[in-house]
Amino acid sequence: MVEIRWHSRAGQGAVTGAKGLGSVVATTGKEVQAYALYGSAKRGAAMNAYNRIDDKPIKNHATKMNPDFVLVIDPALAFSDDITKNDKENTQYIITTNLSKDELISQIPALQDKTDRVHIVDAIQISLDTIGRSMPNTPILGALMKVSNMYELDFFLDNMKKVLTKFPQKIIDANMEAITRAYNEVK
Repeated sequence: MVEIRWHSRAGQGAVTGAKGLGSVVATTGKEVQAYALYGSAKRGAAMNAYNRIDDKPIKNHATKMNPDFVLVIDPALAFSDDITKNDKENTQYIITTNLSKDELISQIPALQDKTDRVHIVDAIQISLDTIGRSMPNTPILGALMKVSNMYELDFFLDNMKKVLTKFPQKIIDANMEAITRAYNEVK
């Protein structure tokens, strides 16, 4: 089973991103969960979203997980949330930041022994450049596809287009560009 934990603020699209990832995964015949846990749901409040992916039915609906991937789409949460909580020896961290990897790790003691598993991408800047507003959820999915090798980029893009069909073509195109840029820019 693959488990993914998202660290975000309400309004940044983590729930939508988790559900979008779930929709793409579901096209492959795998079982998937996508859900969130947040308090008052006020815009800007810290929250977590979750994905579970498996070949067999998933019966676990708990929020406690030992994530294979931790996606941090709000840079401040890398410093204030316990992003390494319940991690594994091989958990991969994809963190939105404009800092260099060395700068980021030097400021977060919990990551200092995980250097080879920390990946950075400026998903906020990418979303500003492509989508026109701070919506880092789709760029972080591009970074996840690169780091995880879960799906080929073209397969993921084709299926995300189907997920986004309710939006105007301009928005779909902007999201495809954001996903592709993050895929190419994640370090």
